[in-house]
Amino acid sequence: MLRKFITLLVGACLYSFLGISQIMPSPDRKEGEGPYKRLILRSVIMIDGTGAPPIGPVDIVVEQNRITGIHVVGYPGLPIKETRRPQASPEDKVMDLEGHYLLPGLIDMHGHIGGTGQGTPAEYVFKLWMAHGITTVRDPAASNGLQWVLDHKRKSANNSITAPRILAYTVLGQGSQKPISDAEEAKAWVNENAKKGADGIKFFGAKPEVMQAALEENKRLGLRSAMHHAQMDVARWNVLHSARAGLTTMEHWYGLPEALFADRTIQDYRLDYNYQNEQHRFAEAGKLWKQAAPPYSEHWNKVMQELLDLDFTLDPTFNIYEANRDLMRARRAEWHEEYTLPSLWRFYQPSRESHGSYWFDWTTEEEIQWKENYRLWMTFVNEYKNRGGRVTAGSDSGFIYQLYGFAFIRELELLREAGFHPLEVIRSATMHAAEALGLEKDLGTVEVGKLADFVILKENPLQNIKVLYGTGAIRIDETNEPIRVGGVKYTVKDGIVYDAKQLLEDARTIVQQHKAREESRKLKQPGLDWE
Repeated sequence: MLRKFITLLVGACLYSFLGISQIMPSPDRKEGEGPYKRLILRSVIMIDGTGAPPIGPVDIVVEQNRITGIHVVGYPGLPIKETRRPQASPEDKVMDLEGHYLLPGLIDMHGHIGGTGQGTPAEYVFKLWMAHGITTVRDPAASNGLQWVLDHKRKSANNSITAPRILAYTVLGQGSQKPISDAEEAKAWVNENAKKGADGIKFFGAKPEVMQAALEENKRLGLRSAMHHAQMDVARWNVLHSARAGLTTMEHWYGLPEALFADRTIQDYRLDYNYQNEQHRFAEAGKLWKQAAPPYSEHWNKVMQELLDLDFTLDPTFNIYEANRDLMRARRAEWHEEYTLPSLWRFYQPSRESHGSYWFDWTTEEEIQWKENYRLWMTFVNEYKNRGGRVTAGSDSGFIYQLYGFAFIRELELLREAGFHPLEVIRSATMHAAEALGLEKDLGTVEVGKLADFVILKENPLQNIKVLYGTGAIRIDETNEPIRVGGVKYTVKDGIVYDAKQLLEDARTIVQQHKAREESRKLKQPGLDWE
């Protein structure tokens, strides 16, 4: 039955999820050095991901792919006494990283690998992620087919390809020969999904009997879950229903304002609303938070407390909707010129058909409404964090002018805008993400015994998150000339050291090759005839 569908229209995550057409697989790995029998990273300033402040100089010892030693070896501004340092043998690999910052590998909790609609080769997506220090991604839908994703997961795990480690979440019903219509069918599908090797399930909505059974069975099996509460089912199943049934993470914000309704039960849709009209869907969504209970009101507090008590995780993906509040900013982001594939650029263009391309007549009025939407949304997310709730970072790239890797760093900036301290931002992107995935024993913090996944850069990301962008940040030098600083220097995954700037250049080369084949060197702005 599912193979008869062309696409599933759902929020910010439209994709062809059937596995019939797949993007170009990733080639064998040629990049990276290691893992080493013993690797010593000298004199770094460490941000460990727990929320602790930076400390340095620190020497970190890695044996194969595990951290075996973290040694504070001195004080800023004073010579290091060699007696404090772990001693290196002639066989050890030693990297002098004085003045560099080191933090845990970043985790993208909402990382679609892309599909044929976007025309994104896997190598291109993986290298953009790795170039930005992203060493783990959760693919929420396995849109190239579960077996394709599991094959790349296996290859990434044994490092035969250059890619982040991958967690494969399937959509409820994916691969089924008929629609799932009752609890027993839901349980049977969940068990079959687990047997196939999926790491979890991505839900969009179904009738309550099916949702309840599927979530409970999935949790009983020890698997995790995510959900985009799509408008077609949210009136009868919102975030509170999901959290009570055992959902691990909510994606985006759908379903949360509906749980916060105090004077209504259904969104105040325009009366000619049609869900298949994406201008309707996203313009009306920009009014939704104003319909919810106001911040810090009794009902607002009650809903938040119940989610906190359930140890529920919010994965807001702020960046994927940012074009709604400033279309020109998202469309003209400086990296598009060199790093966005022409096929991906075409996918972004205004269209009644391509998902996330709903710019039929996007107005100043919609942007203003969305700015207020963000204010109320961010207030809830920040307060949830303040009260001890877990918030993670996800990008949902490949839609709405958001590009792999770059969009994840923008997500970190938006968490900062919401009110997070930069250390809280890093914790969301590392430790809290690892906890939500059930991988905290191996990932998420820089601690002895954990896997050697690191982001290393010359600039301080706490002072300016922009230095994590591949294009870096702008600064004026001593001669009054603008220069670029930052960009990740090394991405370390499983003890293998990658030149992050070379990975970014590789992605740029792929874009140039695609443009050359299409004889198209410039990105054309919609409707402008001078390009």
